[in-house]
Amino acid sequence: MKTALGIDIGGSGIKGAVVDLESGKLLTERLRLPTPAQAKPEAVAEVVADLVRALRWSGVIGCGFPAVVHHGIALTAANVHKNWIGTDVNRLLSEATGCPTFTLNDADAAGIAEMRFGVGKENSRGVVIMLTLGTGIGSAIFTDGYLVPNTEFGHLKIRGKDAEWRASDAARKRKKLTWKKYAKRLQEYLNEMENLFWPDLFIIGGGLSKQADKFLPLLSLRTRIVPAQLQNLAGIIGAALYAGGMI
Repeated sequence: MKTALGIDIGGSGIKGAVVDLESGKLLTERLRLPTPAQAKPEAVAEVVADLVRALRWSGVIGCGFPAVVHHGIALTAANVHKNWIGTDVNRLLSEATGCPTFTLNDADAAGIAEMRFGVGKENSRGVVIMLTLGTGIGSAIFTDGYLVPNTEFGHLKIRGKDAEWRASDAARKRKKLTWKKYAKRLQEYLNEMENLFWPDLFIIGGGLSKQADKFLPLLSLRTRIVPAQLQNLAGIIGAALYAGGMI
């Protein structure tokens, strides 16, 4: 059995579990530790190390991280401290855990899992766009199953503002929007994505996917749109697949 530890670093929590890379099943409990205040690199690395020790893991680790990650280097920082920019995340986490650690963008990790073991498994042909709706909007785009890494479609400008400022779950809560009003904002964003990329399928993930029945029926798109299946496990599973060389 080929296994890897998958870790998903978020603004509020750091989650991890050991994953069977052939089935995508978790082999341990999903462990969650709070993300330290300010989420500076050294503090986050120590929490990741604590999680690895708690799971008694020794082996390869994959880590989904909320940033553009280019060859292991963080080039942006979303919901974590700006000191991450320019940090060799692979090296930092490998040294902290004592295990070889490989990092990728968190939305890319979630998309990889969804395409391998979720709704994308039977719908991989053409252009598939996964969008994670939560604190922001993460994105992953696949062409015939192949990932184009580090897209930042949440920063697409809609009415002069980043799309995630208008159409994320955080925006819905901040503005106290009804589902109808929220769906109108999301529709505007998705229409723009349709016109730019002509996708065959949208997959909606992130925390808001748990309530997909509240807003997906209110949308009118030419592109098929479905909720993700793996929900909050996707980032862990995808990170493990990445580290295990399964993509």
